[in-house]
Amino acid sequence: MSTLFHEQSKFDLLFRNLFKADGVFQPTTFENKQPHPLDIFYDDEGLHFEVACTGLTKKDLRLEIDGDLLKIIYDKPTEEEDYSGYIYKGLAKRSFNLGYKVAAKFELEKLEAEMKNGLLHLFIPIAESKKPQSIKIK
Repeated sequence: MSTLFHEQSKFDLLFRNLFKADGVFQPTTFENKQPHPLDIFYDDEGLHFEVACTGLTKKDLRLEIDGDLLKIIYDKPTEEEDYSGYIYKGLAKRSFNLGYKVAAKFELEKLEAEMKNGLLHLFIPIAESKKPQSIKIK
């Protein structure tokens, strides 16, 4: 019985968060059936994305900003791959199209992107006007 309650609680949380529009970000699209490996976190400076891009270069990726939407896109070339000689093929180099709606408190137009060791790191700073301020009492 406790398992049923636990499952209902997770569903309830998921359902409530589906309509919550004031969060830090909201996923908008996942074209693939399997989600792409990435981490998303934020700190006092801004919002960070770390996207696994094994075997890709920065030229293979495309970043797009459309209003408050951030898109991270890789279109795999349609050429035939030669799998002969493989004993095991575990690295999936498949196309992906990730989209996130970013909260207004972040300055999406000041996005910084860096590719290092197969990891794409994106940083979106918090708008200066939205950072916590200290008010001096007179």
